[in-house]
Amino acid sequence: MAGWLLSDIRADDLTAGEIRRLADLAAYREAVADVLAELAGPDGECPKAAVAERILTRRLSGPEFAMVLSATPEGEDAVVRRVLREVRSCQDIAHSSAANLAVMIRITLLAQIETLWWGHLAPYESDADVRDSADLLDLDGLRRDGLLLFRYRRQASTLLARAARLAERTAAPGRVPETAGLLFPCARPELIVLLNQIAADFTSLAPPGSPPLWVTSLARSVAHQRHLRDLGYAALLPSAHCVGYAADIEMTWLRQFGADEALQRVLLERQHAGELNVIDEGQAWHICMRPGAGRALRLLPGRRGSSG
Repeated sequence: MAGWLLSDIRADDLTAGEIRRLADLAAYREAVADVLAELAGPDGECPKAAVAERILTRRLSGPEFAMVLSATPEGEDAVVRRVLREVRSCQDIAHSSAANLAVMIRITLLAQIETLWWGHLAPYESDADVRDSADLLDLDGLRRDGLLLFRYRRQASTLLARAARLAERTAAPGRVPETAGLLFPCARPELIVLLNQIAADFTSLAPPGSPPLWVTSLARSVAHQRHLRDLGYAALLPSAHCVGYAADIEMTWLRQFGADEALQRVLLERQHAGELNVIDEGQAWHICMRPGAGRALRLLPGRRGSSG
């Protein structure tokens, strides 16, 4: 049973329709980059929200956007309204993944690819829904069995634990990423397979002495996503985190080891192959797997700590 987590995960043999859809996504990403360049203007400064809203209202009606937005479960008009709401409510908060309005727009537009892929699934509304889901696997048991090639840590849940984390950062700054940790250490089996494969590819390319891949976020509930929004983070709804198919991977911490470029290469190559959507969110890079990106697993372990 141990071998399933290390099995290869590659893009399936693509049909003509799937190849066309991948080309549509590539055109969509190029259009997003073009919009961001227009928003920056000749001086490179981020525009005011009102100016950004006018530009987006004009550009999002273009065919390169419509071919993706119109295929989402909500439909094109609803998505455009939601994107414009995000522009109006964007907050410039230092600890947010959206450091400014342009970053928030980029994150929001690229996240619509994931709404296209997974927006038809019912999200985990409450924290209990995440904990009780039969679709998610517990990472702690897999780690104990040596089945994970990536690292993570749980979120500190007590005052003593938080004090210990603070002491650790003070005594050995940079030893581990400065991240809160996983509130829910669980994910879809397919995503765990994919993360293991990314971790293996990263290890093979990173400079000697680099640490393993570090995952900072996985499954979340809608309630927790709203809590993050209240704190000022760029936590969008709907979100692939809330259906178990997204992860955030530490990037900034790897720079001290000269390993960040290796990880970026691994992630972007998989995006180019059609397996992932990748969003640079600053300290961490967000990834979401495409439906059907990996080969069907012949053997899955038992759910939530069962023996199989």
